[in-house]
Amino acid sequence: MSSVDLIIRGKSVVMGETIAPASVHIGGGRIVAVKSFDEIEKGPELYEANEHSIIMPGLVDTHVHINEPGRTEWEGFWTATRAAAAGGVTTLVEMPLNSIPPTTTVEGFKKKLAAAQGQCWVDVAFWGGVVPGNTEELQPLFETGVVGFKCFLVHSGVDEFPNVTEEDLRAAMKKLYQIGALLIVHAEVPEPIEHSLAEQVSGNSDPRHYSTFLRSRPRKAEDDAVALVIRLSRETGARVHIVHHSSSDSLPALSEAKRDGVPITVETCPHYLAFAAEEIPDGATEFKCCPPIRERENCEKLWSALREGLIDMVVSDHSPCPPEMKLGETGDFLQAWGGISSLQLRLPVMWTLMRKRDFSISDLVRLLAHAPARLVGLQERKGRISEGFDADLVIWNPDEEFRVEPQILHHRHKLTPYSGKSLRGKVEATFLRGCKIFDRGEFAQQPTGRKILRGEF
Repeated sequence: MSSVDLIIRGKSVVMGETIAPASVHIGGGRIVAVKSFDEIEKGPELYEANEHSIIMPGLVDTHVHINEPGRTEWEGFWTATRAAAAGGVTTLVEMPLNSIPPTTTVEGFKKKLAAAQGQCWVDVAFWGGVVPGNTEELQPLFETGVVGFKCFLVHSGVDEFPNVTEEDLRAAMKKLYQIGALLIVHAEVPEPIEHSLAEQVSGNSDPRHYSTFLRSRPRKAEDDAVALVIRLSRETGARVHIVHHSSSDSLPALSEAKRDGVPITVETCPHYLAFAAEEIPDGATEFKCCPPIRERENCEKLWSALREGLIDMVVSDHSPCPPEMKLGETGDFLQAWGGISSLQLRLPVMWTLMRKRDFSISDLVRLLAHAPARLVGLQERKGRISEGFDADLVIWNPDEEFRVEPQILHHRHKLTPYSGKSLRGKVEATFLRGCKIFDRGEFAQQPTGRKILRGEF
């Protein structure tokens, strides 16, 4: 009796740097074999992709704010993971803050795991948090199953997840080095921000102007934070990762650190590559995020760093909130919540941008699937079409164009700066461990996503 229960085949299957006709043989939720297009068995179910469609590894998004429990009205496991499935994301890693309680203790982590039970349409792993005073919680959290830890060097936006000082950070990084855990860092320090905000107030700057907000989050805040993280990584040996990087001024320091063997990686997000500060209208607070979207010349330097491999991956930083928290009526950039909703749209946004810059589909897979999987230790299970890997696949048409409208989005709230944009690259179907979870706008009857704990892999 064959161990294969499903065969998915198509004329364009992405296998590392190779894109060729192939048939993916699946059994027990894993890829049993990848064979030629015509080499199929009798008996298993056969799913054939359209002639112009691409079969690609399911995407991995390591930067997603789901906010449940405690702020489920912002977003929740059910809605976020459905949006992920519709966007071809088969694995995500949930952030430790904006939920109440945050994932800074084992007790808080257990409450989050309970909240996720039975609600996940895709596989979900979890970050723990580093906050002042919880150094002794880090090893128990790691042993309970978080994949690593996040800290903020500036106020996080929520009081229950305070930022760390250099002293806090040094103590935590020594502990993380001892236990072999990764630290991911929101790299902005407060002093340049506080100084710039004081100047804004004294100068009576108009808070509806995006330029007012941009000046309030200067590059120096990021640059100083990156320099601090590099210095402490050199000192402690701890492995570090810079999240949602936006300042091109820090790229030389990051390049030097990598050349020197500092264990550091870097991500950026679609919004830093898609938008430019000069083009953001007054009062359009749906564009507000921290660090901010910067000028066009900065954006172009990020693209160069992405091409060179200095920036390792592109993740969403999906950070939603109820629309009223964006203060659309007043358009006050300084008071509005900072965060961009984009979980469902990462694939088409990035492909729309990358195809114009001669990036390949293999580059797309590396940046949106394989590199994020490697970041959290899932590189032998996720992010590739290869024997033994989870049968997580996205089938999409790279040429099909669509317009971003609220009715196609599955996030809890539909407000996004991509609204009304025309994008190329429409997701047709998503498979999670061999189960079809999304097919042309329709979902499976029940969610089949699993909670991934570090000890399991």
